[in-house]
Amino acid sequence: MNPIDNPIEKDRFIGLEWLRFLLGCYVMLYHTAHAYPQIQSIRGLNELTSMGFFATSTFFVLSGFLLAHVYVRGERLRDPTKTFWAKRLFALYPIHIMALIFSILVISLMHWLAIAPDSTPASVRFVIYDTNELLGQTHPELFRHYMDNMQLAFNGLLQLLMLQAWNPYYLTFNAPLWSLSTLFFFYILFPYCAPKLMNARRTWFWLIIVWIVYLLPPVWIIWQQLYGVPYTGLLQRVPIFRVPEFFGGILGYALFRRARLKQSVLTLWQRHAIGGCILACFVIAAALFTHGPKYWYFLLHNGLLLPSQIALIYLCALVRTPKNQWVRHWSPRLGAASLSIFAFHVPLFNLTRTLEQLLRSHPQTCFGNWGECVAAAGNVQLSLSGYVAYMMLTILLCVVFQEQFVTRVRHSLVARFLTKARQNRGFTRYIALTEGAFSDPETRRPGDGLRR
Repeated sequence: MNPIDNPIEKDRFIGLEWLRFLLGCYVMLYHTAHAYPQIQSIRGLNELTSMGFFATSTFFVLSGFLLAHVYVRGERLRDPTKTFWAKRLFALYPIHIMALIFSILVISLMHWLAIAPDSTPASVRFVIYDTNELLGQTHPELFRHYMDNMQLAFNGLLQLLMLQAWNPYYLTFNAPLWSLSTLFFFYILFPYCAPKLMNARRTWFWLIIVWIVYLLPPVWIIWQQLYGVPYTGLLQRVPIFRVPEFFGGILGYALFRRARLKQSVLTLWQRHAIGGCILACFVIAAALFTHGPKYWYFLLHNGLLLPSQIALIYLCALVRTPKNQWVRHWSPRLGAASLSIFAFHVPLFNLTRTLEQLLRSHPQTCFGNWGECVAAAGNVQLSLSGYVAYMMLTILLCVVFQEQFVTRVRHSLVARFLTKARQNRGFTRYIALTEGAFSDPETRRPGDGLRR
């Protein structure tokens, strides 16, 4: 069967839409729940919300899976390489640059308000060196740093070029934006690697190879006992160390597609068994990460959970489109907003938290005694109702931002740079054909001017 005519290529995968949305929500929970003692006091919840890297890694695997589904056609991509890169850049960069600008504005506001305790060090210069050493927990002040002008300019340039993930020492401005930087590196590799991986004869063999290669760096780090700077940052976000996740997603889709073509369907008990294994992996990993020796972080973060992440995506891809119109309507909208949730949830949290502290203190004193107003705001304990409002507001704003800004900007850029270029190429070809058709018959070979 020709893969271009295969109905599998038209699948929407509604289960994956919900998965990527929930992954974005989990990362939001991971980065913000620690600010609420009411949540941390619930037994076991601290462990279950500590696995932010599981969600990010699964998202990288999912990206490889979905891009392989959408773009790979036989032994090539459906679009030329440069067109693919341009489309990916047009989808990613508007989110990145707007989240960066918004983050800088929020940090500046927090610095100006100076509400204790978190707003006191707020500055675009403030960073924390990444380390997994025990010293980082016992004496965190040793790893706090304010960038000088040269460092600020250099890291600002990295952000503008979406290269910030290549800095293994610290994260700047808006920490989660490193994931967009890493994603774009994956996009650069995709046209060269995806068709080869999709058409590899021994998919399981290559999947095992990718898994082993992914585990080699953390095993070496543990063997050498290198738990500090810059090794923590290298494994955490430098794209070359995370690319096996992306390749694993492509190979996972190759397995999925071949199973669908052979009409090989998992039985209900097989799906339940796989789901139970995934859940067990997550719970055990959370316990090892939060209570085990520090080397578990590197193993769990870089490779050990890759099979469970691929299995999770495989199961979600099997979910059939429900008849419920509400679910069908919101699935693509929430799924499309997942990257915006990744990018905006931290600055939105800092903004809503600051506003809640001001509004729930003594706002009337702010007009007469600013110092007293700020001091009172610093003593306000954040409420769970405010946290729920923050999460709902973040989801709503990200959906609106994705649909009203990102989508429109992307369509405008595609029309400006890709559609016109395609039209110009078509016109040039037409001129070449007509010139060939009316050229001197003495010099024209049979079929010239009509050859496609």
